Amino acid sequence: QQVLLFSCRLRLFPSKLKSKWSGPFIINEVMPHRAVILEDLATKRTWTVNGSRIKHYLGGGIERLTTFVQLQEA
Repeated sequence: QQVLLFSCRLRLFPSKLKSKWSGPFIINEVMPHRAVILEDLATKRTWTVNGSRIKHYLGGGIERLTTFVQLQEA
C-alpha cells in the first residue's frame, strides 16, 4: 500500500507554501503501538515512523478545472 508522509519541520516562513507531505512510500510492515516501517520507492531505503504521520496515497495526478465568469454592470 502506498502512503504519503507528513514532515513537520519547524520553519516559520521559507516553506510556507511548500507541501508538507512527501512520498509516495510503500508500507513494509506495521509494528505494535502504531509504528510503521516505510520504504522509499526510488532509493529502497527503509525507516520507522509513527503511524499518525501517514495518510493514504490515492495515486495519479490531480485534474484542475478553471472556470471564467464575465460579469456585466447592471
